[in-house]
Amino acid sequence: MAPSRSSADAARAFVRRHAVPVVLAIGIAALALVAVGVVLTREPPAPAPPQAALEVDAADKTAGDPAWLDATSQATGIPRRALQAYVAATLDRADEDPSCEIGWNTLAAIGDIESFHGRYAGSDISEDGVVRPTILGPQLNGDGFAAIPDTDGGELDGDTEWDRAVGPLQFIPETWERWGVDADGDGVANPSQVDDAAHSAARYLCDDTGMATHDDWRTAILRYNRSGEYAADVESKARELHEETSPSAAP
Repeated sequence: MAPSRSSADAARAFVRRHAVPVVLAIGIAALALVAVGVVLTREPPAPAPPQAALEVDAADKTAGDPAWLDATSQATGIPRRALQAYVAATLDRADEDPSCEIGWNTLAAIGDIESFHGRYAGSDISEDGVVRPTILGPQLNGDGFAAIPDTDGGELDGDTEWDRAVGPLQFIPETWERWGVDADGDGVANPSQVDDAAHSAARYLCDDTGMATHDDWRTAILRYNRSGEYAADVESKARELHEETSPSAAP
């Protein structure tokens, strides 16, 4: 099993991630809903985005395959519930927008950097996929961050003065209002629910150029957060996950 990250390491990553000018660029993407399918990892051709390529084959394994989820969770240290959401979200994209070629490990890398897969500062993912307590980024008040006055009356982030990023993938309220989706079918689009957040993030990343080449992959990540350091961190983690799961952990 991959070594777990200390709370101090998670805190440093969380602070570094929020010390950039833009959190989840506002209103430039399309987001929507779930599906099941099959994920197979293979070595991507060079040059290639740092992602485990997806191939959908209904006759083989599904996103909910217990053995694959157990093995990959153990190999990577990603909570099984979060991993299931990342895989299902990328399978949805493979079905709806196969040209995007987003890998589950890209979403997992973002989830690791944004919130340690919903485990930042003592939070955790419940069986229903909701991260509790809610993970909130700092006030986006222009003091070292983007200045984004409150857009949701505090409904999502509890702050009626300034917006704050919310949930395991850290969506700001204005972005979530426009693009958030109800992927788990409970009637509520909730940025703190890991399925909703993962599916929304996958659609966001695939909206413009897709992720089929390294340049397109990097462009998509920079839309998510306009920081070269952030993009490099996501790429490094995505490649690490690819190496940890290919080929031995592939279904």
